Amino acid sequence: MALDTKTVARIATLARIRLTPAEQDKMVSELGGLIAWVEQLGEVDVTGVEPMTSVAGLKPKLRPDMVTDGDKREAVLLNAPEASEGFFVVPKVVE
Repeated sequence: MALDTKTVARIATLARIRLTPAEQDKMVSELGGLIAWVEQLGEVDVTGVEPMTSVAGLKPKLRPDMVTDGDKREAVLLNAPEASEGFFVVPKVVE
């Protein structure tokens, strides 16, 4: 893919980057080199290679999905500055 200053200016506008004409000329060659490198990666034969989801083959340890700390409403409400009828009391924020 060939880049020109018009394309680089469009990319800079989309990225909200202000570039001078000299910077645009420099970016033409730099972005062109990046695109050539990515195209070169596309030529690599990956037949038989499974896609990776992670570089480490580790799986997280799972714990049983069960409630272990429930039914402590009163203990939790002791931390509240104000509680009423088993709920936290907060200032009204909507009129």
